[in-house]
Amino acid sequence: MPITTCVFDAYGTLFDVAAAAREAAKEPAFAAIAETWPQLAEHWRLKQLQYSWLRAVTGAHDDFWQVTQEGLDWSLEKLGVADDPALRERLLALYWELQAFAEVPAMLRALKDGGLNTAILSNGSPAMLDGAVKSAGISDLLDVSLSVESVGVFKPHASVYDLVGQHYGCAKDEVLFVSSNGWDAAAATGYGFTTAWVNRGGDPVDRLPWKPAHQLRELSGIPALAGL
Repeated sequence: MPITTCVFDAYGTLFDVAAAAREAAKEPAFAAIAETWPQLAEHWRLKQLQYSWLRAVTGAHDDFWQVTQEGLDWSLEKLGVADDPALRERLLALYWELQAFAEVPAMLRALKDGGLNTAILSNGSPAMLDGAVKSAGISDLLDVSLSVESVGVFKPHASVYDLVGQHYGCAKDEVLFVSSNGWDAAAATGYGFTTAWVNRGGDPVDRLPWKPAHQLRELSGIPALAGL
């Protein structure tokens, strides 16, 4: 069956999650992370994901903003800058202003011009996703942002992927699911979606029972994968 619906993970896929640390590091007030911001960004993202998995496994769900703050607090302590509340406040504020990767607007426009559905499916809370979409200026290029908050469990739980079919009434094989997280793309493959892993860092494929159907280094090739 042809692809009718393109669904994107948000953070790291459409939105550059390293931007918060990178932008803060440019400001004179936060010279303490001028050299270490890449490590901060990496630790923050990894802990954010690890905490979401642990909450999913244990049933201790909380919204993604809480998890995001917890991941940042661990990372600041790891780098020895946990005693700077102004830095913490600035990093969290910048997280609400993340920009899309450069190729995102044109890619989404091509999908919409081709008559395809476009959506976000994310761990992010509705408020976080709304802020990111508006900040990036891509509201008119997306039909909907589907959040895990409606099912109360983080990815890769199958009930999260169910949200796509529930919203669009489409079959699994009509969906192209795109994520920068190899584990997310792999789990979505196991669920039944056609998948594309945006492997910007050139990382190895995760050792899981499933593999992404496609690998890309950035998003401009998505319209072609969708049949346009």
